[in-house]
Amino acid sequence: MQRQAAETLALQALGWIAAQEGLLDAFLHMTGATPEDVRRDAGKPAFLIGVLDFLMAEDARVMSFCDEAGLDYEAPMRARAALPGGAPTHWT
Repeated sequence: MQRQAAETLALQALGWIAAQEGLLDAFLHMTGATPEDVRRDAGKPAFLIGVLDFLMAEDARVMSFCDEAGLDYEAPMRARAALPGGAPTHWT
């Protein structure tokens, strides 16, 4: 996946999160972000990685988002890897 497509998918995920009742509040609580942070940083790769990490923290979220967006369930993971700093960390 190319970076621009990854950013688009992450922004789409942010919009989906915001549209789900209570999920934006959960995102803000989990990440420590404020609504102003969301407005200011929504286009930054590090913030978008956080959006995708939040989405991928629960399988049900991934499945619901991907089903609604017409994406395969691995698309958020591929998008995360395509963003600068988003490559998986190998601890071994």
